[in-house]
Amino acid sequence: MLEKEIINFEKTAIVGIVTQNQSEEKLNEYLDELEFLTFTAGGEVIKRFSQKMERPNPKTFVGTGKIEEINLFVKENDISTLIFDDELSPSQQKNISKIIDCKILDRTHLILDIFAQRAETSYARTQVELAQCQYLLPRLSGMWTHLERQKGGIGMRGPGETEIETDRRIVRDRIALLKDKIKTIDKQMGVQRSNRGAMVRVALVGYTNVGKSTLMNAVGKSDVFVENKLFATLDTTVRKVVIKNLPFLLSDTVGFIRKLPTQLVDSFKSTLDEVREADLLLHIVDISHPDFEDHIESVNQTLQDIKAHEKPVIMVFNKIDAYKHLTIDEDDLMTEKTPRHYTLDEWKSTWMHRLGEDNALFISATNKENFEEFRERVYEAVRQIHITRFPYNKFLYPDYKDAIEKEEEQDEE
Repeated sequence: MLEKEIINFEKTAIVGIVTQNQSEEKLNEYLDELEFLTFTAGGEVIKRFSQKMERPNPKTFVGTGKIEEINLFVKENDISTLIFDDELSPSQQKNISKIIDCKILDRTHLILDIFAQRAETSYARTQVELAQCQYLLPRLSGMWTHLERQKGGIGMRGPGETEIETDRRIVRDRIALLKDKIKTIDKQMGVQRSNRGAMVRVALVGYTNVGKSTLMNAVGKSDVFVENKLFATLDTTVRKVVIKNLPFLLSDTVGFIRKLPTQLVDSFKSTLDEVREADLLLHIVDISHPDFEDHIESVNQTLQDIKAHEKPVIMVFNKIDAYKHLTIDEDDLMTEKTPRHYTLDEWKSTWMHRLGEDNALFISATNKENFEEFRERVYEAVRQIHITRFPYNKFLYPDYKDAIEKEEEQDEE
C-alpha cells in the first residue's frame, strides 16, 4: 500500500510597507502574490504585517515599534521564516537578524529558492546558481555573526574575520566559473538554434502562471510540465508544430513576475534568447486574474529590458472560462463601476479594441474554447512571415479557409 506523503509547510509571516509610490491596494496585491510564492516554495503564511511609511527604514526596513511587534508574534507563534516583500539591503538583513531569531528572507531570495527547486537541466541549475552567488556575495558578512561571540585571549587569535574574505574569494571564483560555463552552453544553444534552419519561430511569453505550458501542450501535442504554481516552467521547451501542413517552431519560456530580481534577468538573458530570436510573440494573459493589466505592463517592461519589444505580437487572453466580473445591483446607486465590473464584451470594447481583431484573441487553453480561431490566426501570421521570407513558397500554404476546403475535398475523395 502506498503511503500518503505528508508535506510539512513552514510557518511563515510576510511583511510589506505602504509608501508614497505604493498604495495600500497595491501592497495587498503584492502580498497576495508573495503569499502564492511562499506556498509554491513550501510555506504557509500565518500572518501579514504592513506599515505606512514615507520610505523604508534604512536600518530595519520597518519602524522600531513594528519590528518589536513582529518579534513578539514570531516568538509566540513559533514562526520559522519571515519574508519581506522588497529586497533588503545586506545591513537591513543583518540588523533584523539580530532582533528576530528566525530565517529572514526577502522577495528576491524567495524567488531564487523557487527557481532552485524547479531547475531541472544543468543549464537552468547553472543560471540559478549564478544568480544565487551574485545575491549572496554582498551578504556574506551576516553569515559570520557566530565569530562575534568568540572571546579573545589565548587560543582565540588568528584567522577569524579573515574567513569572510576567504569566502568572498571562493564566491567570486565560483561566479567567474559559472559565467564561463554559461558562455560555453550559450555557444552550444546558438549552434542548436542555427541548426533549426529557416523555420518561422514563435515564442510564448507572459506572466508566470497564465497557462503558457497548457497552451503549448494543446497546440504542440507535447507534454510540458503543467502545475498551478508560480514558475512551473524554467527550462525553455521548443517543439515543432504543424497547423494545416504549415510547420513552425513554438517555444515555451520562463514566466515573468513583478519586482523580478535583476540578478535573475541577467542570468536568464540567455534563456530569453529564444524570445529575442523569435519572429512572432504570443503574449499570453490570464484575463481571470484581477490584476492582469499590471501583468501586461510587467511583461512589456521585461521585453523592453531584453530588447524584444519591437517584434510583432498577438495578445492571447487566456482562461476566459474562469473569468468572473463583479456585479452591481440595479438599486445600488453608491457603488462606482470599475474595470472589475466589466464583462468580457465590455473589455473587448476598451483599449483591447484598438489592438484590432487580428491582434487580440480570447481563448481557454484548458477547454479549447475558441481554439479554431486561435489556430487560424497563428497560421495566417506564420504564413505571412514565411511567404515574406520565401516568396516562391506561396502556393504551398494557401489561406487557412482554403486549406480547410482542400482537406475536406481530400476527405470526401
